[in-house]
Amino acid sequence: MKILGIDESGRGPVLGPLVLCGYLIDEEKLPLLKKLGVKDSKLLTAEKREAMFLDLKKISDGIKIIKVPAHEIDSSDNLNTLEIRKMQEIINSLQADIVYIDSPEKNTKKFSQKITEGLKNDVEIVAENYADSKYLQVGAASIVAKVTRDADILKLHKIYGNFGSGYTSDERTIAFLKDWIKKNKEFPLEVRKSWITIEEMMREKHQKKLDAFGK
Repeated sequence: MKILGIDESGRGPVLGPLVLCGYLIDEEKLPLLKKLGVKDSKLLTAEKREAMFLDLKKISDGIKIIKVPAHEIDSSDNLNTLEIRKMQEIINSLQADIVYIDSPEKNTKKFSQKITEGLKNDVEIVAENYADSKYLQVGAASIVAKVTRDADILKLHKIYGNFGSGYTSDERTIAFLKDWIKKNKEFPLEVRKSWITIEEMMREKHQKKLDAFGK
């Protein structure tokens, strides 16, 4: 039986892509994931995630990665709805008998129904909160998604300098954004301009212009 795990990385950051991953594996190979030490990516160091990455690709029966850029997130009315569409795309592209999803919504039953509505074939959906810590296949998806996003962030560091992780809780990220908007009219393309952090910075910049004009 083919089992598909789906998880994401980068849902909350103000800078960088949202990365979703579908990890397909035969049920008989699940013990191999356990042997590797697969678990929720947040519980592993970057070194351990990267060390597992190639082994996870070798073991899998299929991997589908979708990167959602900042401008697509900004143009979406609802992040959950956007994720559902991407998850449906993953499920439709990988032939699985059962799908396990780390649900972003508390009402997991309703979330499962939303996913099912856009599928081409009948497939069992198991959507749970914190599924990445409960199911090896979802943990594997979380690791692949995280390593993929981290690699993209490092590429952006080469362009813009080390701005940190891209999360609003990261002081380096906030310092970079504040410094950038002081010197430029707009933020880089990789910044999620619909995030409240960015909206507040733009309002502050506009207010300073008005104050300076008033003087």
